[in-house]
Amino acid sequence: MSLTHSRAALRAVVAAVAFGGCCSSAAIADASVLKASDTAHLRYVSASGALLLEKGTATGTLPGSMTVHLDVGATFTGSFAIVTKSGSIYGHGTATPHGSGAYESFSGSLTVTGGTGRYRTARGSAGLYGTFNRSNYALVIQTRGNLSY
Repeated sequence: MSLTHSRAALRAVVAAVAFGGCCSSAAIADASVLKASDTAHLRYVSASGALLLEKGTATGTLPGSMTVHLDVGATFTGSFAIVTKSGSIYGHGTATPHGSGAYESFSGSLTVTGGTGRYRTARGSAGLYGTFNRSNYALVIQTRGNLSY
C-alpha cells in the first residue's frame, strides 16, 4: 500500500469515527443532517515506517467497524473508513499532537468525503480529539460535527 493511499485511508477512518462512534445526545436537525459526538477505540494492526494501520469499533449513532491509516509525524494525518449496516463512510483528517511521554493527546479536524449505500453522498466536517498511546499504539478518537447524507 502506498503512503498516499494509506494517508487517504486514514483520512477516511477519521471521518468515519467522527460520525460513526459513540454519540451522547445525537440530534437530527432534518432528515439528512446528523449532529453527532462520537468515540472509537482502535488497536494497532501493522506499520510501515511512521504509517500505522489501526482497526476497531465505533459505537453510538452510526456503530460499525473502523479502519484508520495514521501517519504519526510532527502532525498526525490520515484517512478512515467506517462500515455500518447501512453503508460505509470515509474521509481524512489532520491533528496536532500535544505533550510527550507514553500518552499523547491530539486535536484537529476531519472531513467526510463520501461513502456507499445510504451514505453514498456523505459530506461533513468535525472537530477531532483523542489520545495516542506510544507504548502499544492504541488510538482513541473522539469527534463532534455534522454529517450530511
